[in-house]
Amino acid sequence: MKKSRTRALALFLTAALTAPVLALSGCGTKQAAGGLTPITLNEVAHSIFYAPQYAAIELGYFAEEGLDITLVNGGGADKVMTSLVSGDADIGFMGSEASIYTYAQGAADYAVNFAQLTQRAGNFLVGRTPDDSFTWDKLKGTKVLGGRAGGMPQMVFEYILKKNGIDPKTDLTIDQSINFGLTAAAFTSDDSDYTVEFEPFATSLELEGQGYVVASLGTDSGYVPYTAYCAKKSYLEEHPDVIQKFTNAIQKGMDYVNSHTSEEIAKTIQPQFTETPLENITVIVDRYKSQDTWKEDLIFEKDSFELLQNILEEAGELPERVPYEDLVTTEFAKKAAK
Repeated sequence: MKKSRTRALALFLTAALTAPVLALSGCGTKQAAGGLTPITLNEVAHSIFYAPQYAAIELGYFAEEGLDITLVNGGGADKVMTSLVSGDADIGFMGSEASIYTYAQGAADYAVNFAQLTQRAGNFLVGRTPDDSFTWDKLKGTKVLGGRAGGMPQMVFEYILKKNGIDPKTDLTIDQSINFGLTAAAFTSDDSDYTVEFEPFATSLELEGQGYVVASLGTDSGYVPYTAYCAKKSYLEEHPDVIQKFTNAIQKGMDYVNSHTSEEIAKTIQPQFTETPLENITVIVDRYKSQDTWKEDLIFEKDSFELLQNILEEAGELPERVPYEDLVTTEFAKKAAK
């Protein structure tokens, strides 16, 4: 087990340190046009799952706070951490497991989480046929398209399997060879029985008649600190005003989605998803809203962080537990919530 944990950690950090650096602009605190401070935000994926963030962009909340946001789709937590560590991004948005891995390796200028956005997993289990009576034991003996080892999607999936008495190693086959974001396309042409998908891919498979959502990982895993915003320790220390303004804007976006209908939210964030029909965005927003995906505030509580470490530990991906006080600050979220 120790070898497995060490290997997984090494692979993650190798990817984070050797992956091609994205060409980004807007880092630092120079003034942009109109006197706004440019900030590069690198997100783990571009998904309706993160509706509060897009509401904040489209409703001008970042501009109100004096910030000019450049949004980059990192395409995975390892790549987002690469961007953050290299200084090509000011703020990273991803699963907090990435910050734990980096800290555990002994990085001096590690990533600190300052705002938690989602409190449920955002992916769904998609099968070949509709199944209104689905139970997790039906996965025994099947083949499932899963996620990257050490990533939140895969670890939460395994967490649910274990909760239901299923051994991820022996009771089913989990194919982890497909790159993030490409599993839905692979599912349409391979021999897998199920795939684990984010939106809008889960709904797209349904609309194409290629798959059907049979379970929500967010519902069946319970409350989990799935995604959070982080910045390097040095950046937090040097630019606390920028972090506070950023957090204020996200809190406004959170307040908006928690006080408006799915239809209103869908119309607001539609410019971020121009290739997805409005009615599909509405369905997806409603699906996330109904499972209590978004927190009321952005405070990353200690109990949630310890639960995250429990999940990592169960997955065999945590070399040693790390201190909450080092990896999380609630200062900015508490001020934004007032």
